[in-house]
Amino acid sequence: MEPTRAYPLFGGAFSAIIPCGAIDVSDLRPVPDNQEVFCHPRTDQSLIVELLELQAHVQGEAAARYHFEDVGRVQGSRVLQVESVQPLNLESLALRGYCQEAWVLSGKQQIAKENQQVAKDVTLHQALLRVPQYQTDLLVTFNHPPPDNRSSLGPENVSPPSWNLGDFEQLVTSLTLHDPNIFGPQ
Repeated sequence: MEPTRAYPLFGGAFSAIIPCGAIDVSDLRPVPDNQEVFCHPRTDQSLIVELLELQAHVQGEAAARYHFEDVGRVQGSRVLQVESVQPLNLESLALRGYCQEAWVLSGKQQIAKENQQVAKDVTLHQALLRVPQYQTDLLVTFNHPPPDNRSSLGPENVSPPSWNLGDFEQLVTSLTLHDPNIFGPQ
């Protein structure tokens, strides 16, 4: 993928700038309709964009924590540790006309990958963009597990650099809505 071109998401209803070299996981395996999932070609990093039902019973920072804990439960995390929760400046978002509040949470979860017994500490960065007019919580998650210590053997193993918070921020701020019909009849 081109690093500076908007990539269509959810059948073109949204678009965002996805990091160079990202692999669309839906090309490899089924992905739920409410998710777009991308993985790094060489690391275990992933980026997930999810359209979720608005959790109106939680507000502000508590909403970001709610989604972090919910993701941890779904992934079977044994340990959940929130390190920081900060409001996101709405003016920096392409979705600013729709988004009423936004939060960025950083934390750690202890997760075992599929078919593995040993859990690893994974750093997660999540952006929660709340779009109440469409009854939607839009969650963007950057999974950043520790390096797997594989060594490169030569120049043929040259790969794109690991993703960083700048890549995550670019995805979040560039996320653009093109077709509100994705949310169903209003």
